[in-house]
Amino acid sequence: MEKSRLIEIWVGIFVAIGLGALFLLAMEVSNLTEFRDQNQGYRLYARFQNIGTLKVRAPVKLAGVPIGRVAGISLDPEQYEAVVEMRIRPEYKLPDDSIASIYTSGLLGEQYVGIDAGGSPDYFEDGDEIEITQSALVLEELIGKFLVKSSEKSGTQE
Repeated sequence: MEKSRLIEIWVGIFVAIGLGALFLLAMEVSNLTEFRDQNQGYRLYARFQNIGTLKVRAPVKLAGVPIGRVAGISLDPEQYEAVVEMRIRPEYKLPDDSIASIYTSGLLGEQYVGIDAGGSPDYFEDGDEIEITQSALVLEELIGKFLVKSSEKSGTQE
């Protein structure tokens, strides 16, 4: 009887550890592992024609190093462009001629904002807008263009 009770306790501990590990894995996958104040740092804005599947809390990277997060996404009703608000950590100063692009990590991975630093001696300040942007490449659009081009080529060879 005593041995059975001890086994039940160990099984319970093992299950609790497993559930804790699953919780931490879920937090890591959903980008919720950073419990720091998301309002720290300075805000930058960028306008894109197409943001693909970019989401709030997606990373902002410079040379592959995460330097901030996407804080908000909205639509400009006058120009019909996506406006992306980014929070950049204060220790990273970006030249004011930097370029913002939307990239995908892996073939079907999450999208993020990649910053290519410029060479200007002046830096962005809180609330500035990145003027030069490159929209996301949408896989469906690329496949559609490829199919149209290949059908045009086959149509002219008849």
